[in-house]
Amino acid sequence: MQEINLQFDRKNDYRTREAFKTLRTNIEFCGKEVKVIAVTSCTPNEGKSSIAMELAKAFAEAGNKTMLIDADMRKSVLVGRYRTGAVKMGLTHCLIGKAEYPEAICITNIENLYVTLSGPVPPNPSELLGSENFISILKVLRNSFDYVVVDTPPLGSVIDAAVAAKNCDGTVLVIENNAVSYKFVQKVKEQLDKTGSRILGVVLNKVDMDGKGYYGHYGKYYGKYYGKYYGKYGEEADGTGKEKIHSKD
Repeated sequence: MQEINLQFDRKNDYRTREAFKTLRTNIEFCGKEVKVIAVTSCTPNEGKSSIAMELAKAFAEAGNKTMLIDADMRKSVLVGRYRTGAVKMGLTHCLIGKAEYPEAICITNIENLYVTLSGPVPPNPSELLGSENFISILKVLRNSFDYVVVDTPPLGSVIDAAVAAKNCDGTVLVIENNAVSYKFVQKVKEQLDKTGSRILGVVLNKVDMDGKGYYGHYGKYYGKYYGKYYGKYGEEADGTGKEKIHSKD
């Protein structure tokens, strides 16, 4: 296994820590059969990767052996955001058959928390996430870990999240406050419904608890985000130096 040190910019305040404990507890109450959890959003930049990381961390801090899978292979932000350092093997290597899955697992500096980073950008992420290799990996992890959190791409941009969620026990949808419309969220929900994925709940993110307009107006950025990102998400890497990989698979 590889070893990495996750570096966080700052410590969460008490209110934030309690919010993630509540999220963890609510998922635990969904039933013992809910072990593999997909996390997605409607558009990029809503904070789903941060939610996925903090949720996995919350499970680990409660004594659960937890795996966080970075399945946002088009445009991962985890490597750059948490400054994980150099990692040789990632999820992509395993899905195209260039590595065995244990080689891609990273032991972290947080007790009980393990991470699998995305690896190089493949030309066919949706096909890889729907492949037998990915399904087999999830089956193995289900028997080896208490919880598996899968960070997937935004579902309003590409279909990858729905493909991955189909093989998970449930999905958490992250929505940024005042960023997307109700209709857009409904369309994303419909995509998840078509896969048969169980929606565990919604996380309303980036809420200014001290400001005005707690609920706000969801239509403000709908046209902006939908037009800007749909069909374009993941065309380029995020500047973290990730290589692109080409496969005939």
